[in-house]
Amino acid sequence: MAPKGKGGKVTKKKELSSRVQYTMRLVESATCEVCKQQCARGLKYLDIMSGAGAVGKGVPCILTRKPIN
Repeated sequence: MAPKGKGGKVTKKKELSSRVQYTMRLVESATCEVCKQQCARGLKYLDIMSGAGAVGKGVPCILTRKPIN
């Protein structure tokens, strides 16, 4: 039986998006430097971080991608 809302009306449960969502770990330049499968995003980040006075917060690593359940 479907759950009842206010006033005894039957309410439908909202369906989540059918699109799969992913999460990725943030990695710093030291991790990208020793990575065996260097990606374009990581190499670009390494290039930016190699400059003098560069401050970075990390870059999402596609290799650590996991689906959200």
